Amino acid sequence: MSDIRKLAEKRADAKIGFYKKFMVYIAVNAFLAIINAVYTPQYLWVLFTVVLWGFGILIEFLKAFVFPDTFETENYREQKIQEEMEKLRN
Repeated sequence: MSDIRKLAEKRADAKIGFYKKFMVYIAVNAFLAIINAVYTPQYLWVLFTVVLWGFGILIEFLKAFVFPDTFETENYREQKIQEEMEKLRN
């Protein structure tokens, strides 16, 4: 299998994973919002889950769409190893 195919599969998997996580985020938080509205409308505790879980969703989005292979490719790892080896030589 070619390197391009592997990279394309990795990017596609990251995007599909993000979409799945986002749909779960929407469904669970909608359910929690309904529970919040019915049982404790005076206290909006659902905002804690929306915001805190939302940060995680934002990070997943950035990893999948904005910086798709910045930190997870073998090339990046090899580049960092070479940089560290240069530092140790000097």
